[in-house]
Amino acid sequence: MAASRRGQPELHVRLPPTPSVVALPDLPPISALFLIDFDVKAGYTISWKASKPGVELEGVVEYKSLPSGLHTVSEDLIYFVNDGYAGLSAFVNAPVEDTAARNARMLAVGILVPLSYGRLGRAWKHAESLKAIASRFAVHSKDVGVLEEYWEKNQARDSTDDSPTPNDDPESPIAISKTPQAPRVHTRNRSASDGAALMLPGHRLSPFHPAWSLTKLLDTFGPLIFPIHRAALLRKRILISGHAPVEEACNFVYNISVLSNIPLATSNLLSSSSASDRLRPLFSIGVHDIPFLADDAKYSGNTDATPPDNESEAGTGWIACTTDSILCKKDTLWDMLITMPPPHASNAQKHIWPSVELPQGVLVKATQRDMRRFRSLKAGVARMEGNVVVSAPNTPQTVAAYQEDDALLDDAEQMVEPTSWTALAYSGFMWWASAGEKLRSDEADEAAQDASLFNDFTSSSVGMKMPRTADIAASVSSLTPRRSSTAASAPLDIDEARAELAIIAYFHRLTTQFLSTLIDAIDSSSDSGIGDESPVEEDDALIDADEEDIQGHGVQIDSDVIKRMGLDIWSASDVEFVKQLLRTYFDRQAYVEGKGVEVCGIRVC
Repeated sequence: MAASRRGQPELHVRLPPTPSVVALPDLPPISALFLIDFDVKAGYTISWKASKPGVELEGVVEYKSLPSGLHTVSEDLIYFVNDGYAGLSAFVNAPVEDTAARNARMLAVGILVPLSYGRLGRAWKHAESLKAIASRFAVHSKDVGVLEEYWEKNQARDSTDDSPTPNDDPESPIAISKTPQAPRVHTRNRSASDGAALMLPGHRLSPFHPAWSLTKLLDTFGPLIFPIHRAALLRKRILISGHAPVEEACNFVYNISVLSNIPLATSNLLSSSSASDRLRPLFSIGVHDIPFLADDAKYSGNTDATPPDNESEAGTGWIACTTDSILCKKDTLWDMLITMPPPHASNAQKHIWPSVELPQGVLVKATQRDMRRFRSLKAGVARMEGNVVVSAPNTPQTVAAYQEDDALLDDAEQMVEPTSWTALAYSGFMWWASAGEKLRSDEADEAAQDASLFNDFTSSSVGMKMPRTADIAASVSSLTPRRSSTAASAPLDIDEARAELAIIAYFHRLTTQFLSTLIDAIDSSSDSGIGDESPVEEDDALIDADEEDIQGHGVQIDSDVIKRMGLDIWSASDVEFVKQLLRTYFDRQAYVEGKGVEVCGIRVC
């Protein structure tokens, strides 16, 4: 039937043929360059600017380049987007002997790059230069020659510079545009593996590339990364609230957006009317963006409202970060709020986790299954980073790494839902009925499932179709070292980049696991007659997905389907996720069969 016609998608992310990748100049051409100074009376003002015709700067970049709270830090990198452009500004707060300026000079040097180069336009390639220019202006405030020279060298020369094809960008999502055919108009940006794109031969991973913060992302959010990932897959509006500096939060925005991409092989199985293949990253936003967010909210979840052509992505979900706490109080503008710990939390004896909540203060926690998966993920990352040394397992470095991870995992338990009474009753009954064999078998199956998401990252035979280890070494040897200006020509150790690549692939495989399992469930429901014109008969074991009557679209979801998706069969939040995922990508209603304990055919809990 439909299952054999479609075929089950493999758990990998397909790469385009290498010859189709066009090598771009090392630095992407810029559409604007500007210098913003802080004046104690006038506030932030643009004191120098250069831009291509039609690029607006006044009243825009001053606010987006300098979020609240920057006066408390000495330097920062701020990413933002505006009207088809990605922005990057390098901020410097330098002490000076000038009482009129409060003994400090605060300024930012920034650029705009067309978003046609990717979700950040590869703006990070300019980061090191912008930081150097900003530091120079903190000392030599009148020397605009360096700005004029930088503009002359890097400005977009003609219209072709502003309009590269999506496949031209090796360090951003490789997108293939598809003409929308659904009533709800939006462009489906079909992405291949962002992770694999980082490793394309002949290209370098820039020292300021956001992907370098992927392992920090896992340590920061712990098992909470999984409910965040699920919200991103559902294309929710996700707001990260924190404090200056904002560079790390901007990196997290980028990475969560990348982790929630729909892999190309899986995307090809979805209809054009399903959700966008990627989550919009807005990066740093503030109070001046409230009108934009309010307008976008009009289209969020409203399939009857069609946004204007120039706002085709309106209402399709987004992720952003802010230092303006007032945005946190406007819970009609977002679907999920992530509140980061204060800066001094890094000195706490125990790890302070971010809080994740839904509107009206509903707290989000990871499931028991998320915690077990996170332990497996951390173990896999440790192997990729070389923390697990087989030949010398008791070296001080390895022991320290284990102790640090164990402490982190122990602290993470506080962010996990407690085990339900039903789950405890089931475990106790199955232990008694099978002398523990059933539970051990379930644990082995679960461990194998988690391991499959991390298998063969050094082999070309399975998974992401990665090159052989020798090929990776040849490619990675040209990568720029992390944040190292003193060893720019030194080769990068292969393990240093492999972990970031593996994390991206891991989440893309998990996404494929979610969607391919649902495709099988849809096919099975079609084969069994569920979804005919007659309505589904209600039963105590069935949980309504919605009060609305969606005849002909019902899909039977039992605990085995949820387990194969890698979700928690005992968690109400995971059940709700399955329902929303079916609606979002397949326009189907889920009828979820509850898991319980039966004795002699009688359901007892």
